[in-house]
Amino acid sequence: MAPAPFAPEYVALGDSYASGAGAGSYVDSSCRRSSNAYPALQGEDFPSFKFVACSGATTKSLKSQFKALSPATSFVTITIGGNDLGFVDVLTTCTLNGNSSCEKRVEKARAFARDQLPGRLDTTYAAIKEAAPSAQLVVLGYPRLFTPDDGCRTLSARKRQALNDAADELSDVISAAASRAGARYVDVREAFADHGVCADEPWINALVSPADDSYHPNKAGQAAYFAALTG
Repeated sequence: MAPAPFAPEYVALGDSYASGAGAGSYVDSSCRRSSNAYPALQGEDFPSFKFVACSGATTKSLKSQFKALSPATSFVTITIGGNDLGFVDVLTTCTLNGNSSCEKRVEKARAFARDQLPGRLDTTYAAIKEAAPSAQLVVLGYPRLFTPDDGCRTLSARKRQALNDAADELSDVISAAASRAGARYVDVREAFADHGVCADEPWINALVSPADDSYHPNKAGQAAYFAALTG
């Protein structure tokens, strides 16, 4: 008997930036999975697609998502790490408090990115490789939230600079970890460069309702992620 034909299988892992929170058209409200999310757009090209990314996920909570991986998995994408740094708390602090409180909280997050996150990412990528040894692993990073000199009134210039600097450091940490794991890293910062929260054509939501969609890519932002992934 001939072996069964190989059917490419795609598993999409990660947090709210991977699930598509902020992009509308949710197919799963608890995890805020959107049909506009980059994994959903990519998944159209695969006969087998498992979309398990979930809003709020951290490197420590991914074990439930890993159950979707198998030796048959051929392609894996992941965006993870922002919640390990306390993404929501950082944005809340910077929104409700002054410049110094914001900068202090951001520096705490940056210190965590430098000191704790590399090990967590190494463990995460190793676990993916072990569960899906034949899969190509693609790690997608995070954009800067703000376009420089955009006259944004949502947050002060000092706060916006602090948050953008933190995004740069996070990107560097994730890129280095992906390299150590032999994974492909997709840097989306340049794609979003002119499309920050207060830009003329924003690809990232400002403060919106529901609050969970704030500071997340909108539909156009997820399309930009998809273009970076497939470009």
